[in-house]
Amino acid sequence: MVIVEIINSPIISFPSDNDRQQDGAELVFNGRVRDTENGREIVALEYEQYKGMAKVELLQLAENTVNKFPINDLFCKHRVGKVDVGDTSLHVVIWSKHRKEGLNAMTWFISELKKRVPIWKWAIMKDGTRMPSECTH
Repeated sequence: MVIVEIINSPIISFPSDNDRQQDGAELVFNGRVRDTENGREIVALEYEQYKGMAKVELLQLAENTVNKFPINDLFCKHRVGKVDVGDTSLHVVIWSKHRKEGLNAMTWFISELKKRVPIWKWAIMKDGTRMPSECTH
């Protein structure tokens, strides 16, 4: 099963599922806003999306991940709008039989998300100015 959401409010985590007897691994990733961007202190990130295309691409990527890796389910929430330092901007849960395939799937999914899904972020500085934030790692 695949669930994806793009929301403009604080992320509420997907609940843990203790009834999954076939899955030995439940991997949870929470991407949080750091207090620096490119070595400069910030107060928040502002995420923008290509509305209509971002969710379609995110869903396709999640489905591709489930088909590419031996995992059972992938749930993802990505936030748009202003996200303060310390708050969660990305929440991903992957269930798999073993941890290794889940970890590999998580790493690939997040790397591809940053490349393919049309969601951009702006760093908001203490003085209120904004600068584009590029993911170069």
